[in-house]
Order: sequence, then structure tokens, then C-alpha cells
Amino acid sequence: MPNVPVAVVTGSNKGIGFSIVRALCLQFPGDVYVTARDPGRGQEAVKKLQEEGLHALFHQLDIDDLQSIRALRDFLKEKYGGLDVLVNNAGIAFKMHDTTPFAVQAEVTLKTNFFGTRNVCTELLPLVKPYGKVVNVSSMVSRSALGKCSGELQQKFRSDTITEDELVELMTKFVEDTKKSVHEKEGWPNTAYGVSKIGVTVLSRIQARMLNEKRKDDHILLNACCPGWVRTDMAGPKAPKSPDEGAETPVYLALLPSNADGPHGQFVSEKTVQTW
Repeated sequence: MPNVPVAVVTGSNKGIGFSIVRALCLQFPGDVYVTARDPGRGQEAVKKLQEEGLHALFHQLDIDDLQSIRALRDFLKEKYGGLDVLVNNAGIAFKMHDTTPFAVQAEVTLKTNFFGTRNVCTELLPLVKPYGKVVNVSSMVSRSALGKCSGELQQKFRSDTITEDELVELMTKFVEDTKKSVHEKEGWPNTAYGVSKIGVTVLSRIQARMLNEKRKDDHILLNACCPGWVRTDMAGPKAPKSPDEGAETPVYLALLPSNADGPHGQFVSEKTVQTW
């Protein structure tokens, strides 16, 4: 089925991810995949969409598990000859009052939000077809956390020449610093979620640069975005936006017209490019 366009949304059995899938089912001219760690929950989500008259498909994906990512990669390659839209939405956050030690929170949060997302990109970006779209769901918290970093760290994270290896080194250092209880002394903010999303935003900037260098003629657009504060299990019931409203910016970026030359390599909120 190499002629059928295909879109994949990670972590999409509920919340913002589910709303992104729903919107793509309505607007994307091809197959749309719900992915989830738990096949039962994923199938349940597909069934819910079917009841709304929408057609979605399911594939298992745990972004913490490299074998699971590679199984999805091989499936997409074999069935579709690649990928047209990738929305990296899967992520976790500890609750405000969680008593888990901060070093554990840091390790667990970065493992999924940064390293898991990066692994998905490493395996799936080479499959993205010309005129494809990649959307990495970050957060405004990445920007506020950046503002709380030391001047030296801010400079590194804003650099237009930072490499993926250097970024990985910094993210690894944050986790190590929390274990030694020196992260604040080393210039880090006191938010594991915030640092994980700095990682996602900076990774997106690096990936866009690499696409410009290696695949300029493919016209792939890759961006990071903030869905806003959304009522989900993760963000809680007090948030002002519904999941469907939270899906608006990621869906806008996923469906940019093929003749669009931007945004690319940007951090986007409310469909507007933000300064990083």
C-alpha cells in the first residue's frame, strides 16, 4: 500500500493524543494509527472512534522500548513504504505533590519524554517521505524552564550549532546532577518535566537543521509545539482547554499544505511561532 498516506500519533489512546487522532481521521487523506503501550487500551480507543463513524487503526508502541519502536518501524516500511505524518505526543509527568524522590522523577521523566522521543525519531525519521510532517509535542514549560537555567546552559540550549550528541550529554548530566543533589548548583531548574521538554524543543531544532542539510529537497517540515494547558489525566481537571482544543496546534502543524515552506525547526504555540 505504498500509495496510501499514513499518519502515526504516539501515546494516543487518550487525552491530547486521542484528540489529535480524531482530528486527523476527519482531515488526513489516509490511514491514521492510534498507538499505545497497552493493546487493550489502544483497541478501545479505536472502537470509540468507530462509534463516532471514524476509521482509525491500531499498532502497539511503547516508546521506552526500542524493540517496540523497531517493530513499528518495520511494519510501516513493509506496509506503506514509509511514513507521511509523525506526531510524537507520548509523554509522562509526575503530579505536583508526588513524593517520589526528585532524582527518580528526573530519571523516569527524561527516559520517556526525551530519550524515548529521541529513539522514535532516530528510527522513524529516515522513513518520512518527501513533503512529510513531523510534530514533537513539547510544552511552554520548556520555555519557562529554560528561563530558570543558568546563563551558560541557556546559551547552550539556544545555540544554532548544538549537536544531538551534545544535547544527549546535557540531558544525561541533568539526571546525574539530580542523583548527586547538585542540579541547582549546576544551573538547572527544579523541574524534571521542564528539562525533559527543553530537550524535546532543542532536539526538534537540531533535527530540522539536519533535514535542511541532508534532505533539503524533500521539503519535510519538523516542529516542536505546545498544545497549551489541557484537561487530561496528566494536567488535571482545572486546565482551561479541552483535549480537542489542545490538539489544534499539533494538527495544524501535521496538516501544513505541501507547498508550505514553514514553519520549520520552530517552537509553535496557538499556531504561532514563539521565540526560543
